[in-house]
Amino acid sequence: MRTAVVLFTRDLRVHDHPALATACATAERVVPLFVLDPRLAGRSPNRDRFLHQSLADLRTILRGRGGDLVLRHGDPVAETIRLARDVAADGVAVSADVSHYARQRQRRLRDECERHRIAYRDFPGLTVVDPAALTPTGGDHYKVFTPYFRAWSAADWRSACAAPDRVPTPEGLTVGRLPALPAGESPQPGTGGSPQVAVGGETVGRRRLRDWLGNLDQYGDRHDDLPGDATSRLSPYLRFGCLSPLEVATAAGDRDGPFVRQLCWRDFHYQVAYAFPDLATTAYRRGAKEEWRYDAAALDAWQTGHTGLPIVDAGMRQLRAEGWMHNRARLITAAYLTKELGLDWRAGRAWFDRWLLDGDLPNNSGNWQWVAGTGNDTRPNRRFNPLRQAHRFDPAGDYVRRWVPELADVTGAAVHEPWRLPLAVRAGLDYPPPLSER
Repeated sequence: MRTAVVLFTRDLRVHDHPALATACATAERVVPLFVLDPRLAGRSPNRDRFLHQSLADLRTILRGRGGDLVLRHGDPVAETIRLARDVAADGVAVSADVSHYARQRQRRLRDECERHRIAYRDFPGLTVVDPAALTPTGGDHYKVFTPYFRAWSAADWRSACAAPDRVPTPEGLTVGRLPALPAGESPQPGTGGSPQVAVGGETVGRRRLRDWLGNLDQYGDRHDDLPGDATSRLSPYLRFGCLSPLEVATAAGDRDGPFVRQLCWRDFHYQVAYAFPDLATTAYRRGAKEEWRYDAAALDAWQTGHTGLPIVDAGMRQLRAEGWMHNRARLITAAYLTKELGLDWRAGRAWFDRWLLDGDLPNNSGNWQWVAGTGNDTRPNRRFNPLRQAHRFDPAGDYVRRWVPELADVTGAAVHEPWRLPLAVRAGLDYPPPLSER
């Protein structure tokens, strides 16, 4: 093959990138391309910023290997075909994705390539195990996690691809300018991005992975410790493909270990979304009772972290500040919205999607449906007592005090139940009573 175009989407890296590695091994010239799709822009300033940082880093890495990153704006299919024709490409390669929009994009690209007599091929790389690779007897996907985990753990994983030493991009291309980085949090609350958001890119992601592997042995005992913050924080880098999930899982080692199990949960939701493309909007569990109430004031209190329940407010404020939230806090805040307030999980999913750096359709939607009892949980009536969770996973109240400064002077576990404080103390707190008392 003389020339291949590699369309980057949610795979912004050079390490373990099967599409890029194959193109560099089989083509004389390789044109890396990213298309800024207006249909996907503007949904989350946090993710827009992370994406633009990741693109800048990817361009730098490719230039260090003799290549470059071509940037275009518009419809990804039309722009890919236009570039392929401009460079007389023989083939187009892309990493396969699972959402309805991504699969529709892949079908359109395949059809257009066929029409223009350009070879098309999609590759794995967004999950550890391909979403369609494991199926139960008599079904097209696993509906329960534990059987999937057994099959996933026993499966033959592909070997990770080495990063190409050289990316032979032809000279003379108009590569396009990098997009400007979105500004930080706007003076108008809720309109900008998070002020403490992580920096995107493969370079930062691989450094975080190396540092994390040095602390991996603590994960099993400490990953639910809210103030200890002993989680990896790799999820945004996995969401944008700055890190290969296969490389992360392989580096972590033990397939039965608690950290690798979390990567399996990610793959599990991807294979659910592959089989059920309406996961973001429609109850997955057939016959699920959805009797939600609608209360704009309660939803606003939850979104802004002013419910009067400190553990919930701490989680929601961490989300706004960092574009990220501890997984235990995600469970607590989601359960509070759906099981305590009785509000629709879709409103919660949309709010998380607005702020989370790692927000994507399979995991965000799958986790919300799991908590709400409409998804893959075998116990749809499961409840999380937020106070019990607070005392168990933030026993001294340090997580709450970190994110709810109004309660910074309340010592010990009493911070979780400020309504029990003496009236004189409560009067001096600029903190609202619980929603149930308003």
